[in-house]
Amino acid sequence: MRQRVSLFLALLTSFLGPLAAAPSLFIEGYPDRLSYGPGDTVTFHTSTSASSYDFFIERIGPMAQRVMHRTGIPGASHPVPENASSHGCQWPAGHQFRIPGDWRSGYYQVTLQVQDRGGPFVQRNERTATSRMFFVVRSHAPGKTSRILLQLTTNTYNAYNNWGGSSLYSYHGRAKLQGQRVSFNRPLAGFFGNWEKPFVIWAEDNGYPIDYAVNSDLELRPELLDAYRLVLSVGHDEYWSASMRDHLEAYIQKGGNVAFFSGNSVCWQVRTEEAGRALTCWKQWYNWDPQFRTTDHRTLSTLWSHHLVNRPENQLTGVGFLWGGYHRSHGQFMDGSGAFTVHRPQHWLFEGTTLKAGGSFGGADSIVGYECDGCEMIWKDGLPFPTHRDGTPEGFTILATAPARWHPDDSLWYERFEKGRVGAAVMGSYTKGGTVVTVGTTDWSHGLAGKDPIVERITHNILNRLSRD
Repeated sequence: MRQRVSLFLALLTSFLGPLAAAPSLFIEGYPDRLSYGPGDTVTFHTSTSASSYDFFIERIGPMAQRVMHRTGIPGASHPVPENASSHGCQWPAGHQFRIPGDWRSGYYQVTLQVQDRGGPFVQRNERTATSRMFFVVRSHAPGKTSRILLQLTTNTYNAYNNWGGSSLYSYHGRAKLQGQRVSFNRPLAGFFGNWEKPFVIWAEDNGYPIDYAVNSDLELRPELLDAYRLVLSVGHDEYWSASMRDHLEAYIQKGGNVAFFSGNSVCWQVRTEEAGRALTCWKQWYNWDPQFRTTDHRTLSTLWSHHLVNRPENQLTGVGFLWGGYHRSHGQFMDGSGAFTVHRPQHWLFEGTTLKAGGSFGGADSIVGYECDGCEMIWKDGLPFPTHRDGTPEGFTILATAPARWHPDDSLWYERFEKGRVGAAVMGSYTKGGTVVTVGTTDWSHGLAGKDPIVERITHNILNRLSRD
């Protein structure tokens, strides 16, 4: 009898087909721009296995504020092109809405959601899938409610994004291959939560209203800068175009102030394409860049400090990655304190801290960490001074330092890098028209998240002094 039943089921299965498992459930998407002004139209490009999806939008700050929730948006699945990483997904527009005029400037996180009940015959269970995307809303009246502009490090977000298989790095690329072009027209997570979010939460909690922009706004909307007294770079601000630098340096020359609460800043030059929707950077393979075969190497997409480009980031920031490196990362100074040692405690940045020469701060939260920028220094009477041979401006004052070093795999491709060099994270400042402050480390905002009183006091001093009229 059992044999007859088994034979019957086998014949039935062969006739009707197997009881298939439930197909995958997914939702992904990207907006058509990185930043919008009030009244602009937002377009979502989504791909999903579900017939419809929901989404809600929150402004991220000390408290997440939900500003929109919509359900039942028609969905469809779209193919992923082989070159999606470099040239985008080319998904059609899926949903549009207009930015309300009362939305505050800020970072807006979009949560996409789908759900189903699993398979039709087996694997019947409630399933959900969620993904996120983001955009920035610029101020409806730049400079009116805030004198501080935070430009998010969105070029760096894209450089590290390996969605579709490739980024500007080989370590996490498909087949360990490094890309030379990355598109914003694909899903992008970013690093906002790592560094910028702790900073803005602290700032808003402490009564500092901040307006938002993104890296490409410095290139495409330079008129924004004129409305602000202080421009901020926070966290990991590694990839800059020539136009971004040109516009920010012009702003400084006219008296605008800049604070780099960041490290590895302005390290690689990129060329933007498709009106800011794609970035090209050949990095260590600069001799493959088509620009290399011309006589004009000013926009060669490699290190800003490369001798062919001859525009070291030090000229803007006061410091650079060639004279910095890693601290408690990439196997370098893994037993380091994560703290700065103070050299000139009488400087205005340290007012109200009671710090003394030789004292340290920030170690509890490892504010010196990951990637750090420095400058070539000489020591006189126990104090460090810049040599200025690396592009660091005259008048730059070294306030605090911590040891840092490149990993050989990162540095020795460049024939002019000194083997075995030990660099430093350098905190300092100079004035040339406006004032520029740098902390020389990606991880400064970790001290704000940890409520380190000295890190907080220094940050107060910088924001209060440099955002004044």
